[in-house]
Amino acid sequence: MNFLRGVMGGQSAGAQPSGADTIQKLCDRVASSTLLDDRRDAVRALKSLSKKYRLEVGFQAMEHLIHVLQTDRSDSEIIGYALDTLYNIVSNDVEEEEQDDSEEENSQKQVDDLGRQFTEIFIKQQENVTLLLTFLEEFDFQVRWPGVKLLTSLLKQQGPQVQQIILVSPMGVSRLMDLLADSREVIRNDGVLLLQQLTKSNAAIQKIVAFENAFERLLDIVTDEGNSDGGIVVEDCLLLLQNLLKNNNSNQNFFKEGSYIQRMKPWFEVGDDNSGWSAQKVTNLHLMLQLVRVLVSPTNPPGATSNCQKTMFHCGLLQQLCTILMATGVPADILTETINTVSEVIRGCQINQDYFASVNAPSNPPRPAIVVLLMSMVNERQPFVLRCAVLYCFQCFLYKNQKGQGEIVSTLLPSTIDATGNSVSAGQLLCGGLFSTDSLSNWCAAVALAHALEENATLKEQLLRVQLATSIGNPPVSLLQQCTNILSQGDKIDRRGSKVQTRVGLLMLLCTWLSDCPIAVTHFLHNPANIPFLTGQIAENLGEEEQLVQGLCALLLGISIYYNDNSLETHRKEKLKQLIEKRIGKENFIEKLGFISKHELYSRAAQKPQPCFSSPDHMMFDHEFTKLVKELEGIITKAIYKSSEEDKQEEEVKKTLEQHDNIVTHYKKVIREQDQQLEELKQTVNTLKSQNEQLQTAVTQQVAQIQQHKDQYNLLKVQLGKDNQHHSSHGDLPQMNGIQPEELSKLRQEIDELKRQHEVLQGQLREKDSVIENLTSLQPETGRTEQLSQITASAGLEHANELQRELEALRIQIQSQATDISKLQAEKQELLQQMNTASVPGLGESDAAKNSQLEGRLLQEIKELKNEVKALAEERASLHQNLDSVHSTVAVLQDEKSKLLLEVAESKKEQDDLLVLLADQDQKIFALKNKLKELGEPVEDEDDIESGDQGDEDEEEDGEEED
Repeated sequence: MNFLRGVMGGQSAGAQPSGADTIQKLCDRVASSTLLDDRRDAVRALKSLSKKYRLEVGFQAMEHLIHVLQTDRSDSEIIGYALDTLYNIVSNDVEEEEQDDSEEENSQKQVDDLGRQFTEIFIKQQENVTLLLTFLEEFDFQVRWPGVKLLTSLLKQQGPQVQQIILVSPMGVSRLMDLLADSREVIRNDGVLLLQQLTKSNAAIQKIVAFENAFERLLDIVTDEGNSDGGIVVEDCLLLLQNLLKNNNSNQNFFKEGSYIQRMKPWFEVGDDNSGWSAQKVTNLHLMLQLVRVLVSPTNPPGATSNCQKTMFHCGLLQQLCTILMATGVPADILTETINTVSEVIRGCQINQDYFASVNAPSNPPRPAIVVLLMSMVNERQPFVLRCAVLYCFQCFLYKNQKGQGEIVSTLLPSTIDATGNSVSAGQLLCGGLFSTDSLSNWCAAVALAHALEENATLKEQLLRVQLATSIGNPPVSLLQQCTNILSQGDKIDRRGSKVQTRVGLLMLLCTWLSDCPIAVTHFLHNPANIPFLTGQIAENLGEEEQLVQGLCALLLGISIYYNDNSLETHRKEKLKQLIEKRIGKENFIEKLGFISKHELYSRAAQKPQPCFSSPDHMMFDHEFTKLVKELEGIITKAIYKSSEEDKQEEEVKKTLEQHDNIVTHYKKVIREQDQQLEELKQTVNTLKSQNEQLQTAVTQQVAQIQQHKDQYNLLKVQLGKDNQHHSSHGDLPQMNGIQPEELSKLRQEIDELKRQHEVLQGQLREKDSVIENLTSLQPETGRTEQLSQITASAGLEHANELQRELEALRIQIQSQATDISKLQAEKQELLQQMNTASVPGLGESDAAKNSQLEGRLLQEIKELKNEVKALAEERASLHQNLDSVHSTVAVLQDEKSKLLLEVAESKKEQDDLLVLLADQDQKIFALKNKLKELGEPVEDEDDIESGDQGDEDEEEDGEEED
């Protein structure tokens, strides 16, 4: 400040300089001074004046400050002063701190406009933002921290423009992500705030930040700070995570695939004592619950939501949320948000819904969590927001959950009601709320019961069995009758809250109950007071508040006409339409019906499934009911204007189409059975093929063993031949005459036995050849009949050919063995001749010793040869057994083939009859459709598609038969 005092002191004592003059001199000094110290002092002085003289410093010094940033980058101190000065100029936070509470709103607006204007001046040159990004790479604290604050302020003032500049800047987002890794907490925390502003409403930047490992870093910060017990840093990280995940399917999938959902489970660990939570902990836990809801929001793609829901169940996150739900001492707003979170985690996910149904509250005796929540919903002393959350939870539990719907309705049926009265069921609580004197409880119970019947005609019929005891001594009445009684006496009963709300809830329940359920419509029309009440309500000219009731009455009457099966003679469709035309008028009826969709509360309810109402008086419509109205409004309008002849024709067409559907269903069943038979036959063929492969493997092993024995025999033969030549050259065999003939006679007997076995095997081979020829002669007779005959015949022929090839191989093997036997006989004859001619008298003692040695060797070799021959005999016996098994297999195949040929002929006859019947039905349907078109009625596409599919199936079968 010495420089500033010097500038101010240079003025005359009588004339005090103004702030603008001082700022001008400082700007001149920054622009003209050659010494760095002088420029640094001038910039520091501008920084001190920038808070009080924001406008003057901004207009006069901004250009000079930007020039300092460009030219004096080497001096971190002057850069820090320049960045701080620019931050004071651009940011509105400084002004807000110094403003008094008494300032007017227009003053604040001027301040906001001033910061926005300075921001536009700064970012007009995109190089300024790029230059600022380079300063964020500096590690020096007095450069990096002011740069972070300045960029954050720029994003607050002109977010989309600055985002676009950073997005096109090379490595712009990556530089900002490095701030999360800074060891100085103040920079890291301000970096989180910077990324919050950067990722607002920009999906491209959100994806880049996510793939720069933002999830890992942010979750690490949350964990290091103590999860929900952390401070405001945890809150900032959670807000940034919401920015990255909300309405960004790519980042949500990346978050799930990265196993980050599992890391959220420790956030919701609560102890037994939940009293005394700090405000920051409540805020953190609220944001954590909202982050879970972002991942499973009904507005997300169904596939992504389902995957996240299953992951939350498997990692234990849903179980942890249910623990908070049933814990004591949890603040009311956290409990409400937890109920909403559990609702969306289980919505439409069967495994999660089943788990939620099994959760019990820690009471004595234990009660199901659903029952405990319903008790809160029908309790008028509970907060309105909490009751809405419980209703949403119940709706999500029943959404696409027919099992849960059945369990709720079963608690109302006479056979399942607990006669002892020791426990309260969900059905009893709903009935109690439906008939209480609190209009909000009436509405919530009616909507909850309507969700139990949503798209479930079976339960709608079962609910007709429910009987209620109204008072002592009076007979019980049905639930449907009691609802209509309360509806007709609504003005006479004193209720807390809006009477219209009760009537709207009951009408929505009745409309849901009667839609697509002719039996319920018949029960409703059976009460003679219902139709006069509805027509009276519609025909009256009531105030604006009652118009909504008139519209719902018109909808209920229209449902009674459209889904009427004409089983009651007094309330047939034509008579009800005549009654509308006489008492109300068709145009007036359609106008009253249109009151529903034109209502403001209807439009609000149709936006999202969660019931969000600013006050109990606005709670009129349910989201699922708006879908029903949208579906039925046009149908009912069309049904009202139809004539009796058109109704009759439509009924005839419906009956004809139902008959056609029954016939097609029967044909489909027959075809399905034939497909099953075909699959069974294919499995049989595969089994035979596997058996054939096993036989081939066995034959291959036998061939290898025979080859091994042949090799051993050849080696023995060669050795024996060498020894015989040696003995004959010396005439050393006179002592063998007493032993050799016995051994050779045994060999001769074994050879004769092998010959007989060879002849038997040849006879069997001739029999197998004749069988195979008979099988092949049957092939032309089958022809090109059906796909089934082709499959079975080709499979049988292939198997027969394979057996023939195997038998040929066996024949060749036996022939080769016969040649080996003949060779053995020749060798035997040679040995006999040698023994007979080798008797020479008068040998010496040395020759006798040699002869004894040779005799011993020859005896040993003969024994080995005998063993080998015995092994060959055993191998031939095993081959004989294999041939017997092959013979039995061929016989079985022949029997199966004859059976399959009979079945193919019968199947072809049945299919020809089916095709003729289908052709006749198609002609009838075509004629009926032409009649409908002539009458101006639209033709349903489902029947066309179904018949087209049947035709495609027939064509595919024909094409396969031709192939």
